[in-house]
Amino acid sequence: MKVVLQRVSRASVTIAGRTVGAIERGFCLLVGFTHTDTDGQAVWMAEKVSGLRLFSDADGKMNLGLADVGGAVLVVSQFTLYGDAAKGRRPSFIDAARPEVAIPLYERFCAELRRLGLKVETGEFGADMQVELVNDGPVTLILDRQA
Repeated sequence: MKVVLQRVSRASVTIAGRTVGAIERGFCLLVGFTHTDTDGQAVWMAEKVSGLRLFSDADGKMNLGLADVGGAVLVVSQFTLYGDAAKGRRPSFIDAARPEVAIPLYERFCAELRRLGLKVETGEFGADMQVELVNDGPVTLILDRQA
């Protein structure tokens, strides 16, 4: 499971001109799955994301988490995180999980974030989405959890 996390002042997902998910302050999460990913990895990643302290405290130190600042998350499925461009000019996506594997993991990840008390907005799995965000900082992390 891979997540590209960006701290944002705002983010949204639009499909065919219609906004389907939007947040203000929080994290925009691009999330991808591979064939061997499990529910346990989705749970672990949700706990990791919810506990990260990436917001500045009164002293300007990254010491506050999402709950401390009333932040939300926008979760966007992103199979291309498992693209391999090592050979040739066209990436291979053979390592990306098929929808029958990825969709339940995506849904479990979002449900776990909600269970942890976070406000969660999403895109639409498999849709052609336009993601707009303002990266705050910029702060970007790549989180990877192997089986």
